[in-house]
Amino acid sequence: MKRALIPLLFLAGRAFAECPAAPDHKAELFDLMTQVQAAKNDMEARKITNQMWELWADAPDEPAQSLLDDGMTARSSYDFLRALDHFNRLVDYCPDYAEGYNQRAFIHFLREDYAAALPDLERALALNPHHIAALAGKGLTLLGLGRKDEGHAALRMALALNPWLPERFLLPPPGEEL
Repeated sequence: MKRALIPLLFLAGRAFAECPAAPDHKAELFDLMTQVQAAKNDMEARKITNQMWELWADAPDEPAQSLLDDGMTARSSYDFLRALDHFNRLVDYCPDYAEGYNQRAFIHFLREDYAAALPDLERALALNPHHIAALAGKGLTLLGLGRKDEGHAALRMALALNPWLPERFLLPPPGEEL
């Protein structure tokens, strides 16, 4: 109960409290991208990708981390409305934290509200242009909107950063696109 109250109490006093900058993991992420591009198999790539997720999910402070974690827990139990509430509050509190937008976009995507997902993915990518998951999510969202060429282009950009993404199987072989 105490953990759940921390974000509420902190956000209630937001008039005098601001979200700090997100941790700068650029160097570590670029190192992991280099590693995943050199991975020898899917299992090795998955381990490296999990390390990337740990960095993306490193929120700016304890209240932001609590909102992120609680939203992800709600999502994993298919409570999308509760997850959306947590991610909305996270984005309101930390408007410069890419993962808040990425996670909120994922909820919209799961609810097949692609039009709502796309602006969040674009904001996440504006904040973190090398966020592979947000880039892949943008590709999937564009496909969901029927924008096939743009979706394939976004997936190709994501695959250039991580060639082991499961979304690689959604692309037609080179030269076979219509």
